[in-house]
Amino acid sequence: MFEELTDKTYEVETSEGLVVIDFWAPWCGPCRMQSPVIDELSEEMQDVKFAKVDIDQNPDTPKALGIMAIPTILIKKDGKLVNRFTGFTPKEKLKAAIEEYID
Repeated sequence: MFEELTDKTYEVETSEGLVVIDFWAPWCGPCRMQSPVIDELSEEMQDVKFAKVDIDQNPDTPKALGIMAIPTILIKKDGKLVNRFTGFTPKEKLKAAIEEYID
């Protein structure tokens, strides 16, 4: 499962552990393709926290992070950005990137 984050909860909820954050919008076609990939990985990788941020409802966080296109996926480890993908990212590529940071 994944957690919906807001501008108010983003920093706190992504400050510890390994977190994968999907920045998306309901009107975005590639985002709708990415969503099932995130859902599958969240079921397979129980030790990783998965989260989504709707950029229309929460514009401040994407702006602060310089996110100019969606979907954008950030991987954070203990609050530090360790990887970033923009555009649709295939499941195996994303999974391999996440596994690099699992202790």
